[in-house]
Amino acid sequence: MLYREAGQFKTSYSADQAIFSIAQDRWFVMIVLLLGFVGVPLVANQYLYTEVFIPVLILSIAAIGLNILTGYCGQVSLGTGGFMAVGAYAAYNLALRIPDMNFILVFALSGVVAMLVGVLFGLPSLRIKGFYLAVATLAAQFFLEWAFARVKWFTNYAPSGSVAVGKIELFGFAIDTPDRKYLFVLALVVVMALAAKNMVRGRLGRSWMAMRDMDIAAEIIGIRPLNAKLSAFAVSSFYIGVAGALWGFLRLGSWEPLAFDINRSFQVLFMIIIGGLGSILGSFLGAAFIILVPIFLNQLPHLLGIPLSTAAVSHIEFMVFGAMIVFFLIVEPNGFARLWAIAKEKLRLWPFPY
Repeated sequence: MLYREAGQFKTSYSADQAIFSIAQDRWFVMIVLLLGFVGVPLVANQYLYTEVFIPVLILSIAAIGLNILTGYCGQVSLGTGGFMAVGAYAAYNLALRIPDMNFILVFALSGVVAMLVGVLFGLPSLRIKGFYLAVATLAAQFFLEWAFARVKWFTNYAPSGSVAVGKIELFGFAIDTPDRKYLFVLALVVVMALAAKNMVRGRLGRSWMAMRDMDIAAEIIGIRPLNAKLSAFAVSSFYIGVAGALWGFLRLGSWEPLAFDINRSFQVLFMIIIGGLGSILGSFLGAAFIILVPIFLNQLPHLLGIPLSTAAVSHIEFMVFGAMIVFFLIVEPNGFARLWAIAKEKLRLWPFPY
């Protein structure tokens, strides 16, 4: 009854093609943003900031990047962790060697460096696809791990091979507390998610989806595979590189190459599978699920009074992830995002949902 489109007339093409064309959607997004920027800082504690909100937001950026490549363009990638490492080490070296550079520019340039590396490793996509492309990106993951572990310049010749970052300042304002880090990441997430949503709705996004659905037909109607595939790799790697820089600076503080190993690549891949391939919203839902489920499973034995070791909880976590992936692949391949869309359609027709 509250979610009805009737009576909301559109008098222009731009109004009809708006991202949130229904007033209820616009109000819902405004309320969510208001809660994010005002409500959360009023009630959240340090644990919620460092273990829930900041990881979910940063990994949402990485999931959006991988969703652009895999969900929208249909190019399978298993090198997300490696591209996150490129962004993290690029940001570290930029901040170290150019200490007066603004950190927004540091994060942006780290994304650009990851974009260039992504385009380089995306060149095989012009000749191979499917599982063969997945193996090629997996090789990129292992190569980047090896490079950051063996080439000492990336770590400023640190004997331990790990790096640590100092205090982050933005326009003379220190980003040194969990709430400030959260607000900074949230602002970046809003901007990048809005940019991604507009890209996938425009000409570039339509070329990606055409290449995903049937590449031969897309080439026949004039879409160049070179432009479509490499642009998808470029935009995806930019987002993932920025996420890696944020993860290193605002989540870890210090790290070594193993922080961005193949497990990180699979983690982000699980996010877009469970959240929904080809959906910006699904990237957020998948990231929230992947972060919150381990926390819930770790607390569940204590709540139920069941003695379980840490190893047992870890095994149960893997079992739950595997079961959820199989479930969504069979029952709802488009993940949580599709379930959300179905719920909205039923609300439009309530009390007579089909």
